[in-house]
Amino acid sequence: MKKKLALFVAAILLIPAFSFSNIFTFKVGLFFPKAKSDLWQYEFDYLDLTRANFQNSNFGVSYEYFFSREISFILGIDGYSKKKLGIYKNYVGREGVPYYYALESGEGESLVHVFNVSITPLQLSVKLTPMGRGRKLIPYVGGGVGVYLWSLSRQGDFVDFSMEDDYFDVELEENRRGFALYPDNTAKETSKLSIGYHAFGGFMYAFANRITLEAEFKYNFAEGKLEAWSFRDSTPFDLSGYQVSLGINYWY
Repeated sequence: MKKKLALFVAAILLIPAFSFSNIFTFKVGLFFPKAKSDLWQYEFDYLDLTRANFQNSNFGVSYEYFFSREISFILGIDGYSKKKLGIYKNYVGREGVPYYYALESGEGESLVHVFNVSITPLQLSVKLTPMGRGRKLIPYVGGGVGVYLWSLSRQGDFVDFSMEDDYFDVELEENRRGFALYPDNTAKETSKLSIGYHAFGGFMYAFANRITLEAEFKYNFAEGKLEAWSFRDSTPFDLSGYQVSLGINYWY
């Protein structure tokens, strides 16, 4: 509900901007999450997931306002979302007392869960065009601040590796190393707002009257505070990443 409300507010803010802007831009690109916090690392260490699994396309729109020949302001919104099913590596599930257990080897059920990440920044930027805008090729750099709407959900089996115990295998009549398993969890979800920063660089190329093409590289830095996300303490969730995009600009 919070995410839908924030997107609705963002849309209300962006629609009036159309009548005051000098350039409207639509862009499509690829987002590459940095994924350096411990919750990301849990997924990569224990499940068959990698950072490459969470690369995904994104779309964005922005409005640009000329302040001077070399300086302009940009208000924009874009988004990233990725859902991926992961399988625990080298662990199987067995029922025991007093827990369900995840065991390092032997017969048992495969353990899986779905990890879903969504990041939608609303960003205000300052853009510098050191050579001005009256050229065929217009290089630029810039940066700014943003409000990052983000959400996480994880649904399925969860192994708590902080709770190690002995599992007595009746069939083999031996103790085996096991970890507490929470099977078929309902989705653990969180949805919040964070403040972040970004820097970018690129160029526009004029190929028609009032229309330019744009190529851009952008780096985003943001963190999200987690509350009771996992069964152990977590560092802030890493929302950072970089994106490369191509866009089309319409000049009024």
